[in-house]
Amino acid sequence: MPKMYQHILALSFAVEEINKNPKILPNLTLGFHILNGYYSARMTYKASIGLLCTYHRFVPSFQCGAQKKIAAVIGGLVTEASEILAIITAMSRIPQLTYGSFSPAHGEKTQFPFLYQMVPRESHQYLGAVRLLQHFGWTWIGLLAVDDDYGDRFLQTVVPLLSQNDICHAFIFRLPERTYLDKYTDLLLEALGNYPILIERKVSACFVQGEPPSWQNLRMLFLTAPILPLPPLEKVWIATSQWDFESLSIQRMWDIQHFHGAITFAVHSKQPPGFHTLVHTMKPHWNKGDIFFQNFWEQAFHCQFNTSQIYVESRKLCTGEERLETLPSTLFEGKMTGHSYNVYNAVYAVAHAMHATFKCNSKCKRFRGIGVLETVFLNVLYSWLTISQWLSASCICVQVLPLSVCNDNCYPGYSRKKREGEKFCCYDCAPCPEGMMSDRKDMDACMECPKDQHPNKNQNQCLPRTLSYFSYKEPLGITFTLLAISFALITTSVLGIFLKHKDTSIVKANNRSLTYILLISLLLCFLSSLLFIGKPEKVVCLIRQTAFGTIFSVALSSLLAKTMIVVLAFMATRPGSRMRKWVGKRIAIALVLSGTSVQVVICIIWLTTSPPFPDMNLYSAKDQIILECNEGSGVMFYCVLGCMGLLAIASFTLAFLARKLPDTFNETKFITFSMVIFCSVWFSFVPTYLSTKGKFLVAVENFSILTSSAGLLLSIFPPKCYIILMRPALNDKGLLIRMGMQKRRPGTLSKSTLMHISLGIPSECRR
Repeated sequence: MPKMYQHILALSFAVEEINKNPKILPNLTLGFHILNGYYSARMTYKASIGLLCTYHRFVPSFQCGAQKKIAAVIGGLVTEASEILAIITAMSRIPQLTYGSFSPAHGEKTQFPFLYQMVPRESHQYLGAVRLLQHFGWTWIGLLAVDDDYGDRFLQTVVPLLSQNDICHAFIFRLPERTYLDKYTDLLLEALGNYPILIERKVSACFVQGEPPSWQNLRMLFLTAPILPLPPLEKVWIATSQWDFESLSIQRMWDIQHFHGAITFAVHSKQPPGFHTLVHTMKPHWNKGDIFFQNFWEQAFHCQFNTSQIYVESRKLCTGEERLETLPSTLFEGKMTGHSYNVYNAVYAVAHAMHATFKCNSKCKRFRGIGVLETVFLNVLYSWLTISQWLSASCICVQVLPLSVCNDNCYPGYSRKKREGEKFCCYDCAPCPEGMMSDRKDMDACMECPKDQHPNKNQNQCLPRTLSYFSYKEPLGITFTLLAISFALITTSVLGIFLKHKDTSIVKANNRSLTYILLISLLLCFLSSLLFIGKPEKVVCLIRQTAFGTIFSVALSSLLAKTMIVVLAFMATRPGSRMRKWVGKRIAIALVLSGTSVQVVICIIWLTTSPPFPDMNLYSAKDQIILECNEGSGVMFYCVLGCMGLLAIASFTLAFLARKLPDTFNETKFITFSMVIFCSVWFSFVPTYLSTKGKFLVAVENFSILTSSAGLLLSIFPPKCYIILMRPALNDKGLLIRMGMQKRRPGTLSKSTLMHISLGIPSECRR
């Protein structure tokens, strides 16, 4: 391989620099000897044993003659060669520095105590490849490894690592191991038989074990595939640092289009001063002692120095003026490569270790001293080689990023759903359930937003939830506010009319004190509805339900008292009736106080045990936080409504029974109608209240208060106001008595008498 010649140049260059440096090994001259392992285990064993024996003598029993003074061995670009060399040199406690990655198939580094790696462990490259795959979103990939023990070790390490990082392999393709030509042909044909595995269309990225001969094997596959014919592969090849793009001279014309866009991990490298000049000034006459140079030149430029072999091998004559910079990088690189730089550093590591040993006192044992000092030095060396420096990747920029996934990604708003019987990288996409979201691709499950946020329409983002309450500023709030104020003004006007005409018959009828109490309570009912509009505050929440319940109880008790007075007045007019003593203001006041006091007691219990308070409702609306009053105790709230309901039912029953009693001013018909409206409103309120959520729940209660209050006001007082204002003649007591006398039937009481009784006027004053 012409490209390998640079490793020899790096070794020679480093030795020459050290020998010229008076500060390192001033009294010693370093030398080196190069042996070829030929990429074969048998030849590597032979070369390793040859290192330990006298020149030109090979002793298989390891009992050599005069041994060479070997300070250290540098070698092992291939893992197999490093392992073989480490076994042999360990017997003589000779340190070995390997300048390639080392991933032993039969043991960990602890079994090789004299072996030192010039690059970090290969596992760092595996992790780097995983990060690269994650960066581009390639989760469905192919794995390629040489079909030997080292390929097995690669797969045993990489497959679990990929799975732990949510990456799946669609297939595993085993490349032929390095062997002799006759066997290799069979292995290559077998690999071609498995070629269809590589055609998996969903796989665009393949992770390759860079250990030789993977590069050469793939080149042979791609060269042979069109002949069969097999379709070309369009893949992104990701390989470890041992994968070097190198060619023999005969391969210089082979197409490497399949590898355009390949990504390999580069070993950290620097350019020592003078090395570039050395490389670009080399000529055939440069060093007569370099036995590799002539072979390198002939291979690199496909020429021949020996004229007798020109026609035999169809080569041109080497002129010696050929220029190295014209060679492609697969044949030779003009700058120091990462592996060559490791050779350069290894030479300096050995030199510094020897220099430190010679400075030690005479008690230091030579080999133990070298091993210890060398270890310390290499640790310092590693501190320079941070991962960010040595683990870098270069890629070809493309307009469209290739996809390498089992299926399309699940985009935000969806989550992954596992397919039964398939790998976890193959999945379906399910939309997020209502109220949940996913904001990244390929999420395993949708998640809930924080309590103060909600999912957007596409369920791929959380948005802040707005604060909401029944406000004065919204249309419904404005409407209810205007209605409450309007009815309050109407009620005030009616009260004013009744106060101005307090001495008229229609005002005196049915107890004017109760009328005043009813009007004032209705006025407060309309105003109490305003407590339900606006932002809930602590005081407002505390009093609004209790105030509403108490005020309505006063109104209903007043109506009950009015109805009761009519019934008692009718019963008192019967001959011999004892009910006359109950007719008057006392019974009316007693009924109002009794009905109201029960409601007051319920409200006091409510406020002392579980009072209402301001609260934030997070559940009624998904996009809003509703500010509302928490009623504290739902039981007490319905007790308040129940008390109102009992008073309403009692008033309705009595009014209905008394609606046909003879009396010019009998208002029980109007009370009956008002109670029908009141009961209809509040009986329908309960199911509506239970089925409504958010601020509309407050609107429902506000509507019920206004409707029921307006029903009481408009059912009872308009006829009276009409007579007072528009028909004052009908409000004359004498006229009413004469009309009653004309219509009175024999055996019945006059209407004027009933009127006087209902007013509570003593019998001696009726004349």
